[in-house]
Amino acid sequence: MKTKKKSLAVEIASSIETKLTEVGEQSKKVKKAIEKSASKLADRISKLFKKEEEKKKKQLAKAKKKADQKTKKVAKKLKKPVVKATDNGQSTAPVPAKEAPQPKAATTPKPSAKTAPAPVAKPTTTRPTSTTRKAPTPQAAPETTTSES
Repeated sequence: MKTKKKSLAVEIASSIETKLTEVGEQSKKVKKAIEKSASKLADRISKLFKKEEEKKKKQLAKAKKKADQKTKKVAKKLKKPVVKATDNGQSTAPVPAKEAPQPKAATTPKPSAKTAPAPVAKPTTTRPTSTTRKAPTPQAAPETTTSES
């Protein structure tokens, strides 16, 4: 790690010095200040890299932990029906673990006890409507008899 810092500091200092030599000759004091600043900058950069690596490690550990918890949860769900059946006094065969879900088209949907009931339609609170007006039915025109007198 120290060698990386030193090499980075040397690179930074050399690149700054080359740009400044285009302007003119630099004194020893300026060169020393450049080297000092370059080493400080190299330290800061290395700290940032180190923090970034630690952050990535933490994220990987967190993701792994979540995956482990998820697998434990699935295993617990698979064991749960067997425990319920034995509590009721029924003898059951061990339930095989599901390896892959079956396609939904091949199976018929079964209502489960955990599903929420269908939402009940709420009565609308609107103003009461008066009797609806129906369109008048066409009445047959009365036949007029012509009287011939």
